Amino acid sequence: MKKVFVTGATGFIGASLARELIEMGCEVRALVRQRSDRRNLAGLDIEFWEGDLRDEGSLAKGLAGCETLFHAAADYRLWTRDPASMYAVNVEGTRSILQAALKQNLSKVVYTSSVGTLGNPGDGTSGTEATPVTFADMVGHYKKSKFLAEQVAESFIGQGLPLVIVNPSTPVGALDIKPTPTGKIILDFLNRKMPAYLDTGLNLIDVQDCAKGHILAAMHGRIGEKYILGNENLTLKYIFTLLEEISGLPAPRVKLPYIPILLAAYINEGISKITRKEPLIPLAGVQMAGKLMFFDSSKAIRELGLPQHPVKIALKNAVDWFRAEGYAL
Repeated sequence: MKKVFVTGATGFIGASLARELIEMGCEVRALVRQRSDRRNLAGLDIEFWEGDLRDEGSLAKGLAGCETLFHAAADYRLWTRDPASMYAVNVEGTRSILQAALKQNLSKVVYTSSVGTLGNPGDGTSGTEATPVTFADMVGHYKKSKFLAEQVAESFIGQGLPLVIVNPSTPVGALDIKPTPTGKIILDFLNRKMPAYLDTGLNLIDVQDCAKGHILAAMHGRIGEKYILGNENLTLKYIFTLLEEISGLPAPRVKLPYIPILLAAYINEGISKITRKEPLIPLAGVQMAGKLMFFDSSKAIRELGLPQHPVKIALKNAVDWFRAEGYAL
């Protein structure tokens, strides 16, 4: 890889990916919107290409001369005032960028999906790339839009696009600028807004390992295959225990009952439809927490050499970054 095109480079995973590529000696051209927040890319030797995922013409020009495409851009929120805009970016934006890519002589395309599109037994058994799943299993507009977008990506493989799909689990670390929903959990803990927890679980991975997994997928991934980019399966209670050790702040001790919180989330969702303000308790987040969201990344470890640095270090990086940037005390 010499010259690469990256979408989503101003975001959490994308910024780490851009840094890894530059460190490898790649020329990075990043798709950015005219008014996008570029703080995550400040000081980097990077070419900005102003355009929009819904403008295929600008995408085709941006891809010209590039060997590899990393499509990491997505609208990642658990609640949105305008679901149609999320589908426009995640689904139709994916269609536009891959249609433009089809006309280029690219050596590889890496599409960033999510473990949210994969089957998940939910009982503590880890989901894999092959676990059965249907659209009916998708909870919330983000998961639904990413499921449809992944289907769009798969359709281009049959048209001859050399595409590999990566399914990140829950990355944590520095540069979580928005922050992501998971970063918001860490922030709420640091700002002492997390008095209790739900009995759920997540698969965490260091965001830098996740970024390297994208590059390894471009180098070694088999066309048409999916790879889970994850590391440790941890309960939310244990994640807070780790955060307590890292930050010196007490972890919440009270476990909330699921059904009352779910009912409260439905009520909050109804109020938000009237007020158009983000709910205090996102319904999609509570519905997702009804399952242990554990996944098996052994395929990516075996075929790609996905690194597995300790998640506790990644959590410390996240805490240190949030504090240094003024998000938390």
